[in-house]
Amino acid sequence: MVEINFLCVHKKLRLKRMAPVLIKEITRRVNLEGIFQAVYTAGVVLPGIVSKCRYWHRSLNVKKLLAVKFSHLGRNMTLQRMQRLNRLPEETHIKGFRVMRESDVPKAFALLTQYLKKFDLAPIFTQEEFEYLCQNRSNIVSSFVVEQEDGEITDFISYYHLSSTIMNHQQYNTLNACYMYYHAASRTPLPDLVNDCLIHAHNNDFDVFNALDLMDNKEFLEKLKFGVGDGNLQYYIYNWRCSQMNPEKVALLLQ
Repeated sequence: MVEINFLCVHKKLRLKRMAPVLIKEITRRVNLEGIFQAVYTAGVVLPGIVSKCRYWHRSLNVKKLLAVKFSHLGRNMTLQRMQRLNRLPEETHIKGFRVMRESDVPKAFALLTQYLKKFDLAPIFTQEEFEYLCQNRSNIVSSFVVEQEDGEITDFISYYHLSSTIMNHQQYNTLNACYMYYHAASRTPLPDLVNDCLIHAHNNDFDVFNALDLMDNKEFLEKLKFGVGDGNLQYYIYNWRCSQMNPEKVALLLQ
């Protein structure tokens, strides 16, 4: 199955039926490789939704998010109070929590493979694919593990980086965002793992940490002060009949 990650059309060519032409061409090329199904996501509602997920956002740099109008102060809320409510510790607190090394890949891969079996829509990675997608790379992805005192790797978590350009702002030109990626917790509670990820992201100058309400993510969203967003992400599968499912049954993340 093919993953369709990006479909981009120049502003001047939008609303001119270019998207169907691009889709038809990529379908032709994929079919030549003997592949006849694809999965993709879209912010718009199209026929044949497989699942509908909601974005949640955790503020890391409150002042900047307010300045660029990504966030807004609610009634009876001040900047100082909002900063205090979203303040994070400077140090992670899980014993053995550290950046994933190349030598950790087989154990982290085994953890994730076992975890993904519980979901109805999930990828089946090879170890090479997992390493390519989740190995730490500057400005692309950050991955972590929890190592016990006996050397056992019991937990894995990752997030990917995706910054956006801020238009027409005198002070800021980039919004540094990161997104919850794949994770597998066998011993450490998931909210604790994510909290240490938030601390790491904040210490590395990210402005906002985003997550979808799929997999087991609802365990930590409200607890860790994520706010529900106003955008949905719809999942679609091309040329494959599939019943609609709740976000909790989805474990496929398309960057």
